[in-house]
Amino acid sequence: MTRALSYDDPLEGLPSRARIAELILSSRPPLDTYVGWQHYRTHCGLLVPAAAISPQQWSMLPDGRQYDYDLYRELTNANLPLQDTAMHDKVGKLIRRRLSGNTRKKNDPTRAGVMISGWGNYGKTASVCSAGAVFENQWLELHSYLNPKARPGTRDLHAPVVYVSTPVTATPKSLCTSILGFFRAPTRKSATLPELVRQVADSLHDHGVKALILDDISRLRMHRADDQDVLDLMRAFMSLDVTLILTGVNIPGIGLLREATWNKKTRQWEMPQLESTRIHGLEITQTEHRFELIEIDRFRYITPKQIAAFVNHLEGIEQHLRLMNAKQGMLTGGTMPEYLMRRTGGVIGLLGRLLEDGAQEAMESGKELIDESLLDEIVLRRDAPEQPPDEPVIPAAPKTAGKKATRAKRPRNTVFDDPGPAARAGA
Repeated sequence: MTRALSYDDPLEGLPSRARIAELILSSRPPLDTYVGWQHYRTHCGLLVPAAAISPQQWSMLPDGRQYDYDLYRELTNANLPLQDTAMHDKVGKLIRRRLSGNTRKKNDPTRAGVMISGWGNYGKTASVCSAGAVFENQWLELHSYLNPKARPGTRDLHAPVVYVSTPVTATPKSLCTSILGFFRAPTRKSATLPELVRQVADSLHDHGVKALILDDISRLRMHRADDQDVLDLMRAFMSLDVTLILTGVNIPGIGLLREATWNKKTRQWEMPQLESTRIHGLEITQTEHRFELIEIDRFRYITPKQIAAFVNHLEGIEQHLRLMNAKQGMLTGGTMPEYLMRRTGGVIGLLGRLLEDGAQEAMESGKELIDESLLDEIVLRRDAPEQPPDEPVIPAAPKTAGKKATRAKRPRNTVFDDPGPAARAGA
């Protein structure tokens, strides 16, 4: 909860202009590097929102500080917090359970993994990274921020969690290079695949890695031989005392686990039998054996429980936004929940983008309030028609009746024809 400023101290808690500029201009290192991941882990959720003040309190501020406060409000409204939704909690619970069990195993040579699937803007990466950061904080505290497997006399970085984005053109070598790039480890261009795999295995062990997050795994396509080799390499990493956490769009549909169907009753993905099951008697593939798949859903608005979850999420956003004319129920009262559900389809990423843009428009217009008429002016991608209205429509060619007209043939050139002896005698 935020504390409203009193009339006696309207400047209390407001950062200086230099500090606000530093917060705005500061850039985050790439997440797929050790420095970037540590920056994310140590700064996630630390932004203190601007204090909620009334228009009267704002008018009491000096002119220069009014600008500073508005700038800080924009920063607050553009950084909505990650809330504990049912989808986020489901991902966090599964990752915590898997990491907790795997880090306590002593004799099992292979560690089971996790796959997080969902469509775009469903919050997969945010949920997985948040769960990974929580695990790393607990792991570092448990071991007094020291690597329990560090070699004597060495100063290797302790990185319990590694985040890597799957290469666009994935090959076993490019995947190894991406993992080594997280630690900025040098690699030789002439290095063979066995050498790179051994270097990755040594790096994971030396840095005390327990969880390897591979994002955008849906870039793999199983009809390509290189991508199949990458999947085999990932399974090999599971024998290195590392828990693999794979995230991607529509994982069941891209062939990593074979084409699957969603069972509404059990709320689980069901894998059909392989042809090899009938021929060779195999029941399940190695990938399915070693990974547990979880599907991130969007908000629904059908049952009372689903409606309450969506409204609670809107209430959390409403408390975070800083608009001077905002009042209780701005996002949760009247028909606003139904309107927001209709505009975004319950997709958490689209909802956040719509409300962030709405807050910015409310400040620029001076309205300082989000309502349906203001949000109607903001266009989302899913609002656009399938075909632009100004796109020319080419009519189909008219059908011709009867047979097609045959093209007239050119007459044969007879200049060099030999008429024969009779014709020459008559001449």
